[in-house]
Amino acid sequence: MLSTALIVILLSIGYIIFTIDKKQENFPVPVVLLLIGIALSFIPYFSDVQVTGDIIYNIFLPGLLFTSAYRFSTKALRKNAGIIGALSTIGIILTAGLMGVVIYYVGGLFFSISFIGALLVASILTPTDPVSVIAILKKAAPDKTIADIVDGESMINDGTSIVLFSVISGMYINHQSFNIWSFLGEFSYVSIGGAGLGVVVGWLLSKAVHYTHHRDYQVMLSIIIAYGSFQLAENLGFSGVLATVAAGIMLSWEFTHTNKEDHYSEALSGFWDVVEPTLLSLLFLLIGIVATDYLTSAHWGLAVVIFIATIVIRFLVVSGTMQFFSGWRKVVNWKKAFLISWSGIRGSMSVFLLLSLSAMNDSNVDNLISLAFPVVIISLVVQSIGIYPLSKWMGDK
Repeated sequence: MLSTALIVILLSIGYIIFTIDKKQENFPVPVVLLLIGIALSFIPYFSDVQVTGDIIYNIFLPGLLFTSAYRFSTKALRKNAGIIGALSTIGIILTAGLMGVVIYYVGGLFFSISFIGALLVASILTPTDPVSVIAILKKAAPDKTIADIVDGESMINDGTSIVLFSVISGMYINHQSFNIWSFLGEFSYVSIGGAGLGVVVGWLLSKAVHYTHHRDYQVMLSIIIAYGSFQLAENLGFSGVLATVAAGIMLSWEFTHTNKEDHYSEALSGFWDVVEPTLLSLLFLLIGIVATDYLTSAHWGLAVVIFIATIVIRFLVVSGTMQFFSGWRKVVNWKKAFLISWSGIRGSMSVFLLLSLSAMNDSNVDNLISLAFPVVIISLVVQSIGIYPLSKWMGDK
């Protein structure tokens, strides 16, 4: 259970870490919070903490996704729309397929795993969560375009990953074979429906902002946009993730096309600039606390191999995607492609999918979780710590 006292303690820890972050440049806050959470799990007071996938999905993700979306520059989105769209759709499907093959053959050397099971692990490891590296990329990367691509891709591929996971997990539990047409049909319905609904809700509510000039009420409206679009889409069978992202982008578009409500943009930033570190503090500390139960039975050697494979495969997909269009090759060379690949950190969305998998009534999921969870932890720690020196090295070349 998440008691009031527990939340206050975790927020106090988060406050201390974020305060240090303001003093230390390029300080990987989420990683530090994660490691502190793991340490806290050995203290009896925290040992009974339980976090469900629903808590992460319905409380943490909408707020964090909305914050990223409404801050995202529509100019940067237009400039890099093709690259972001390709990487977050076709790119993520290719990545999952290639990772599934590697996991099937390499994992099969250690324990029995079906190809659908391998694809299921791959679908858990495909979403990216660059929250710990975006600020560093904007400061240290040789080109701001890299941060824009990484951030934009992450917002959209979260929705793609959930659809991929939903289809493959259904096949895994029901012992069905993979059907590409079934996947494409469901993917199109869920993703297009979610994005379309988010655009409509975001447009309507961004216009409604102008009907009141009270900042407090306008900020309330932003909460409705973030969580309302998410819940409405989910209840209609669409992607809540894509709905929230689309609604946030519509609000960003409204900011760039009107100066009627400049004070609203300032009030919005003032509110969500507090909400974001609050949610991040709780989220990564809780992930660290619950991770211990899954890491004690982890296949660490295999996890390291899979982690290296994820970096290599993502680099091949990113660089390969760039080769199809001459314009993209000019924007993203192989060094930038590698930096984009390294920035594809596994995080909160992967943990949500893992917790969803653990809730399934199937005796075979334990092996899959013991394989995927350590890969997520390794990714969070190694890639977050390595992003600054890698960015500086790339910039010096």
